[in-house]
Formats: sequence, structure tokens, C-alpha cells
Amino acid sequence: MSGTDCNGFSRREFLTAAAVGGVVAATGVAAKNTASPDSETLVSQLYRNLSHEQKQTVAFPFDDPLRSKVDANWQITPAKISEFFTADQQAMIRDIFTGLHNPEFVDKVYRHIEEDGGNIGNYSVALFGSPGAGAFEFVLTGRHCTMRCDGDSVNGAAFGGPIFYGHASGSFNEQPGHPGNVYWYQAQRANEVFAALDGKQRAAALLGDPRQESSNATVQLVKPGAAPAGLPVADMQRDQRELVDKVLSDLLLPFRDKDRQEAMKFIRANGGVEALSMSFYKNMDVGDDGVWDVWQLEGPSMVWYFRGAPHVHTWVNIRSGA
Repeated sequence: MSGTDCNGFSRREFLTAAAVGGVVAATGVAAKNTASPDSETLVSQLYRNLSHEQKQTVAFPFDDPLRSKVDANWQITPAKISEFFTADQQAMIRDIFTGLHNPEFVDKVYRHIEEDGGNIGNYSVALFGSPGAGAFEFVLTGRHCTMRCDGDSVNGAAFGGPIFYGHASGSFNEQPGHPGNVYWYQAQRANEVFAALDGKQRAAALLGDPRQESSNATVQLVKPGAAPAGLPVADMQRDQRELVDKVLSDLLLPFRDKDRQEAMKFIRANGGVEALSMSFYKNMDVGDDGVWDVWQLEGPSMVWYFRGAPHVHTWVNIRSGA
């Protein structure tokens, strides 16, 4: 990646953060998360603080199907954070959300929340199960966000289930290069992989139309025995595979250490990066500049789909097994 700025990072900040992400991807060893108390503890505190009337609106049984939904722009309950919760409860919700992210990146996350939704008060939350006493999950939703905190209650699912993040910086239809988009650095890193491929590899990796976006169907995993779309990472040269490692580190960079490590544990358990395939999509090229705005990493137990046209939508689903 060239230049002195990476959409809000100074070059020094970006390289430092990327190096930390690379250590996590390669070794599973991460820097200590300094957030205290952690998000799981705060979810329990929030739940205890809710009135009976509030629970009637935002609390659900753990097995309610609403818990597993993911989408690009939706409200899991009609109750806006700023209107439904007390000031103390709003502060807890903000701290829960903050604690789910890498301290090095959380300001960028709030930038997208503010540009896309006005502020976090315009988003909504729901709580499932029994926080502090049993299986539970906290889900925060709104424009360009489905984020979860489950305390490992959901077996075999990184991030507690499928998540979504995105950003429309400045306008709905972003310009080539996506100026100001806090997640565009991930596509820049992915395009470094494409630039390193030879002609035969590019032919395998560059496809026409990407997957359709339709709530949970967007993150459906490939059927057992089926081949993921695109170029298998196993067919790449060593230096190319190292670039894919960097892509994966950059994808995980926004999230807290605990979730990055769990995601990498599941990826390694399913064959590691060499079990993934990488694809790029030419039919959604903003500006027709050959910088691929839409791409994905996919494996038997993983989808990480980055759709950068007309702005960034990113769909994520990582499981312990197919």
C-alpha cells in the first residue's frame, strides 16, 4: 500500500496496527485488551439494570430466530438507543460496543457509525437469553452494522454469529479510491494480491457477478464437497500466500483480540489460509479502473465478502466446521 495516509491512519499507525494483526494471524498471540470491565460483564450489568417494561421490548429467549439475523441496514427492535434507554444504560451500551473493537481502530468505527447513522443513539439493541446466568447474546444493529457479544455462548461461531460492517463516506455513490472510507484499506490490501498474480491465476480469480445480498443468505457457506469460487490460495506461490495472510490480518484488525483469536482458531482448524479461495468481480468496478472494489475470501467454513460498490458492505461468517 502506497502513500502517507490509509483513510484516517497515519502511515506509522497503520503499519503498527497491521503488524499486530499479522502476529495474531501467524501465531495467535495478541496484545492485551485493556478494556475494563469487558463487554460481556457490561452486558450482564445492562440486563440487570433493565426494568420489567424494558425487557418486554428488548429481551428475548436465547433460541429466538431473531438472534441469528444479519443484514446491511435494519433495526433489531424499534427502540432507538437514545430514546429508550436511560443515560446510564446508554453509556453501558456504548462501552459494550467500544469493547468489541480494537482500541487502535475504534475511532474509525465510530466515524462510520456517525456518518451512516448520525450517532450510535440511532441504532438499536436486543438481548437474548440470560446474561450473567446462562447462555446469552447482545446484538447491536443499524445502518451498516450487525455486531454481537455472546461470551462464547454460541458454539462454533466466531463473533457469536454472522456480522456485517460497512461505510458510505461522503455520499451513497463513492468515488474511485473511496476517499474517507474507513474500511477501504482492506480492499487496497486485497488488490495487492491480485497485482501479484500471473495471467493464468488472474483468469481463475477474476469473475463476473458476485453473490447477491439477501440477509442471511448472503453468508451461506458452500455446500460440503463444493469448491469455493475463485483461485484457491493453495495454488498460489509462497509470496502470494503471504499477501493473503496480510489481507486476513487487515480484515480482523478492527475487532478485539478475543474475537480475532477465535476467528483464527476456526480458520486454522479448517485447513488454514490454504483452504481458502480468493475471488474478484469485474462487473462492479467503480470507475472502471481495474482496482477491484468487490472481492471475497471463502472456504468450507468461512465467507468474508467485501462489496465496495457503490460503497462498502462487508458480510462475515466464520464457523468451526462446515
